[in-house]
Amino acid sequence: MSKKLFVGGINYDSSEDALAEYFGQAGTVESAVIITDKMTGRSKGFGFVEFASDEEAEKAVEMFNEQEFEGRKLTVNEARPPRPRD
Repeated sequence: MSKKLFVGGINYDSSEDALAEYFGQAGTVESAVIITDKMTGRSKGFGFVEFASDEEAEKAVEMFNEQEFEGRKLTVNEARPPRPRD
């Protein structure tokens, strides 16, 4: 079963490919997405990385939380389900 992680503090110039490659050190990355502003297309500085297994995701949290990636310190934890919008 796959597990999705929230990644905050991403450098605004980082790419999804670079993020996937970096997190690939912890295991099999199924997807890496950086959230962008709909109007400007600019990165919002956070995203999500999905791993193939819970064990790999837990390893990634241990390896990368509070670590520097492309000049900024990351916050990495388990993603919460989206809240319903009004």
